[in-house]
Amino acid sequence: MLQKLILKFRRFLEDKNTNPVLAIFIACIYALLYYYDKNYAIINSKPQFAFLVAIYFVLPLVAFYIINFAHNILIKPKQQKLYLVSIFNLITFFSTIVISLYGFNVLKLILAIVLGIILGYILKAHLKKVLVIQCLLVFMVLPKLIPDFYREITYSKQWMQQPDAIEKAVFKKRPNIYLIQPDGYTSFSTFKDSIHNYDNSAFEDFLKGNGFNIYNDYRSNYFSTLTSNSSLFAMKHHYYGNTTLGINPRHNRRNEIVESNPVLRTLKHNNYKTFLMLQVPYLLSNRPNVGFDYCNISLDDISYISRGFKGETNLKEDTKQQILEHKNSQNFFFVESMLPSHIITNYSATTSANEERKIYIDRVEEANAWLRDIITFIDENDPNALVIIAADHGGYVGFNYSLESEVKTENPLLVNSIFSSLLAIKWPHNQVPKYDDKLKTSVNLFRVLFSYLSDDTSYLENLQDDKSYIIIRRKAPTGVYEYINELSEPVFKKR
Repeated sequence: MLQKLILKFRRFLEDKNTNPVLAIFIACIYALLYYYDKNYAIINSKPQFAFLVAIYFVLPLVAFYIINFAHNILIKPKQQKLYLVSIFNLITFFSTIVISLYGFNVLKLILAIVLGIILGYILKAHLKKVLVIQCLLVFMVLPKLIPDFYREITYSKQWMQQPDAIEKAVFKKRPNIYLIQPDGYTSFSTFKDSIHNYDNSAFEDFLKGNGFNIYNDYRSNYFSTLTSNSSLFAMKHHYYGNTTLGINPRHNRRNEIVESNPVLRTLKHNNYKTFLMLQVPYLLSNRPNVGFDYCNISLDDISYISRGFKGETNLKEDTKQQILEHKNSQNFFFVESMLPSHIITNYSATTSANEERKIYIDRVEEANAWLRDIITFIDENDPNALVIIAADHGGYVGFNYSLESEVKTENPLLVNSIFSSLLAIKWPHNQVPKYDDKLKTSVNLFRVLFSYLSDDTSYLENLQDDKSYIIIRRKAPTGVYEYINELSEPVFKKR
């Protein structure tokens, strides 16, 4: 049996004829799988798959047959077998790798094409060996994608189902609702600790002077924008998803935030018009089906391979315009600002915890100016609105980079820096509910708000646990751990 396989392999290598479709397919499949392996969370939609197949495979194949047609007219067709397929194989191979690593970088693509032409001609007699090497690369990356494919197939939104009929709640109070989310903005009490050491009392006093209640012990349940917001809009814990074949890479989180979810369904049940106002298309980078009635960013304006940080909008002016144009309807605005954001994500030898703290504080001051402006505008044009300023997580101040949080730490200040989040609410007519002490973590924010709007405290019977969870990968077995318990105490318990 083995001898037959070896004989077939030798015949394959000795055969000078190579199907161009096969040669181009093998050349592109490695880069395509590599790109999916590194970026699955932002390219998991069907339109993106069709786009990538068109760019990685169809376009090179069409180009080959066009050039091959011209080649057969101008040059003897037999000579084509010597180098044209080989050249297109390596042009496709290098070009698709460039796209996977750098996007559509023109200079790098030109260099890839030139390199492909040169090596394709030099290696024309060894094309079959080149194909074998490319296949080996495919078999190296393909197993890494199996867990992602498995979770995609088996994924269920069952976890989002509510234990009661809150989605059918009928609001007795119907103010316009503004949820303003300054990314990574920690709580006022946390600013006073030894690692933040920043006096933010001027902005705190501004909020109090404008009728806001401050909830200093508020924190997120999860560590990132996607994991925190998906829990926020589901009013349920997801615990970072199904851990079968590894921790969930959060590939469905954007969909759960901007598509249909329990919060949006509850608002629409009460005839609220919903607005998704974004500074950058980060929540749209995998091209989800937007369930909000309006979004200030169109999918048509987003690249199919966008990471979501380019194409910044004038968020403040966009929001103001929609407020003025929709004064005659009940409205819900989710306004997501990238200020102040957290510290740098990945390790860098050029930065440090102290430097990142300084940069973070500078951005906090920018965020304060932005928030003052939009709050003043809302107050002038919609004075009886329910205005919530709720950050998605903390700023990671004290760490050298945010992914350092994946290393187990017993420093309570660092743990708090991950989750501590700003929450300030301006209740209409200053009618603060007696149960606002339930506002401890983001997973329960909307359940408390909907209880207030519907005058139905029965929904408070199904509050989720006020626990915060983290993914740990170093200095402890990889897994999901409870990091802060319901008493706001640091713990370390594997879930």
